[in-house]
Amino acid sequence: MNVYYDIVTMRMKDIPWFNRPWTKLKRKGPAALDDAELLAMIMMRGNEKENVLELSNKLLSKHNLHYLSSCSLKELTVILGDEIKAYQIQGLAELCKRYAMLKKRGFQTTLETAQDVYHHFHEELKDKKKEHLYAILLNSKNKIIKKDLVSVGTLNQSFSHPREVFKTAIKESANALILVHNHPSGDPKASKEDVAMTKKLIRAGNLLGIKVLDHVIIGQQSYWSWMESR
Repeated sequence: MNVYYDIVTMRMKDIPWFNRPWTKLKRKGPAALDDAELLAMIMMRGNEKENVLELSNKLLSKHNLHYLSSCSLKELTVILGDEIKAYQIQGLAELCKRYAMLKKRGFQTTLETAQDVYHHFHEELKDKKKEHLYAILLNSKNKIIKKDLVSVGTLNQSFSHPREVFKTAIKESANALILVHNHPSGDPKASKEDVAMTKKLIRAGNLLGIKVLDHVIIGQQSYWSWMESR
């Protein structure tokens, strides 16, 4: 026998677990959820009179998704009956707006200095327990094409070979690259091996026509740059 559940008029706890938004998300991924269910994931809870799906549908019945960013805090609070939920929706709308702006620009970040590289990678690499060597592939305007993880080394040493460093750069038609790796000790000072590897890869890049612009080592609180150290 087929059973139809009207989830908009039921209490959330009475909705079968497999029809609840977070369960569907876990089983099928976010693309399986409709707009109301996605909004329900943001707000998480309803109020004393309406479950969170009812609130989501009420909001969407008055404003389509692309109009949410134009709603005032007061208007959202009246619709949802909760100022905190109004804050959540305004935050979501602003995040979507910023995403759209990034997409329009191509999600590309321009790296002009070693400090730019440090800020781009510091949070990602500062607490790693092994050395991670990246080749940051750049186009002719120094915008990132791709971040290529070349190797993950031991606690004190990251092994690499020129063909591994430049393999993806050649495939992606990169104009130049920047080498980046971390020092798990937290001290970014270059070792003799780091300097030797940098010189070797610069020579290889010159032969291939893919310039190595810099080698930046990320430490806990600071960085070392091949170009700035010269």
